[in-house]
Amino acid sequence: MSVLSLAILLLFRGFTFSAEGNCEVCVDFLYRLYGSLTSAHRELTPSLVEEELIHACTAAHGKEARLCYYLGASSDAATRVTASVSQPLASHVPVEKICQRLSSRDTQICQLRYEPPLKNLSSDGLKKMRVLELRNILASWGEECRGCLEKHEFVSLIQEKAPLHAPSMEL
Repeated sequence: MSVLSLAILLLFRGFTFSAEGNCEVCVDFLYRLYGSLTSAHRELTPSLVEEELIHACTAAHGKEARLCYYLGASSDAATRVTASVSQPLASHVPVEKICQRLSSRDTQICQLRYEPPLKNLSSDGLKKMRVLELRNILASWGEECRGCLEKHEFVSLIQEKAPLHAPSMEL
């Protein structure tokens, strides 16, 4: 009976990885890193990849900064598993495979998802949002509404800052 339950557990674990998707933040970030490395350097070494990873993580924001924290490439990270990225990337292992291996060590890596893009920043669209959602929009832009108490203050600040941060958005 225990062998059957173990087989079902292993089968379920395989399905959960494929159901979680393709580790979108990890794959996207490492794919861009690999592209910049291969365009700038002829040969890749693990030390070069690790150095570029740390450099890319200093400029990362949002979910990518969280990924860098999990990888240990940020300055405030408690552990350091950058070798798990730099070694395979220097050997030209596919990014999807690297992220899959990383997720077996830390499942949070593949649980990271990008926030859905904003579609409607019109006054009516913003008025339908909760204050927490409005604060999150401002935080994702690196803005803060100091002294805002009412919802309309958040809405007006977002409409004021939208041309700077989301120029193609519909207002």
